[in-house]
Amino acid sequence: MHTTHAKYHIGQVVRHRNHPFRGVVFDVDAIFSNSQEWYDAIPEESRPSKDQPYYHLLAENDESYYVAYVSEQNLVADFSGEPVSHPDLDDLFGEFGNGSYRLQFQMN
Repeated sequence: MHTTHAKYHIGQVVRHRNHPFRGVVFDVDAIFSNSQEWYDAIPEESRPSKDQPYYHLLAENDESYYVAYVSEQNLVADFSGEPVSHPDLDDLFGEFGNGSYRLQFQMN
């Protein structure tokens, strides 16, 4: 049995290592769980391994808000202390402090 440990946690603010966006983790897949078509759309030379945690983010950049799906190797913790202003944050999270948001509800 393969065991995977996620480096980042739900509610944590992270940034992409190579692209100018940041976001809040709202779900984690232990290994890649998106479509093969999505995976194949990534240029082969920068395609991350499927055998690592993948994070669902409420993401933002200077131009828009969106949901992103990012491999652990492409994320770094965001230590800016700045909140994220994604419009869907209030649906899942409460107050912001110490680089993380508190969940509004209990998860299974």
